[in-house]
Amino acid sequence: MAVQQLANGRFAWQRRTARAEWLNWLAWLAGVALTVFCWRVMTESTIWDYVWDAPTQAADIGGRMVPPRWSYFPNILKPLWDTLNIATLGTLLAVFISVPIAFLAARNTTPSVAFVRPVAILVIVSSRSINAIIWALLLVSILGPGILAGIIAIALRSIGFIGKLLYEAIEEIDAKQVEAISATGASGPQTLAYAIVPQIMPAFAGITVFRWDINIRESTVLGLVGAGGIGLNLESSLNTLAWPQVTLILLVILGTVVISEWISARIRHAII
Repeated sequence: MAVQQLANGRFAWQRRTARAEWLNWLAWLAGVALTVFCWRVMTESTIWDYVWDAPTQAADIGGRMVPPRWSYFPNILKPLWDTLNIATLGTLLAVFISVPIAFLAARNTTPSVAFVRPVAILVIVSSRSINAIIWALLLVSILGPGILAGIIAIALRSIGFIGKLLYEAIEEIDAKQVEAISATGASGPQTLAYAIVPQIMPAFAGITVFRWDINIRESTVLGLVGAGGIGLNLESSLNTLAWPQVTLILLVILGTVVISEWISARIRHAII
């Protein structure tokens, strides 16, 4: 049955034609067949004995993770500080790079819609297409392990996020304010400073704080690939099967993310 809107605004049921019914059933059949095919592809290498035994293994590991090893807490203070530095410095570096890229990508501020804008958008898309973990893997191979690789990985990942949202905010500004400033004889930099920047500052501040909050989460796992931070301690604890330490690290990560979420929410509320 299909729904049809009448001239008086009411809706009425209308029976589908035979062809529409067949097409509907064929669409459902194709969807089911595609789902079955995808399931077979995803599970062709699955060892189901491990799957059936997973609840037992999970219960065993869960029992070993309790209680947390609180005495290990002093050992993760410096890695936690490194994680916060990776997220903060990576976000600041991304802001300095993404702001000019955003102005080059916006239609109403780019010097060339035909050439400069596509290049700027390509940079934004390239940054958003590669995960921070992949950036970290590449940078650890180039720069060696450490927080420098983590900072640059976070920055390269954040450029696309900040640049995209910021250039969309630039394109949505009120053109009348720009025209009013230009009509006074203001130069290009003056128009930018007094007509465009004041309109995008709330959006810019909110985007930056939001990205910093996301980077706190992402930086906690970069240590798994050698990019510094608390992830290094997590990896070493997992490799040595020190499950009480793993529990403590996970609790610390959870607490850090919750606090960063609260801080970013308060800042965004104060700004917006």
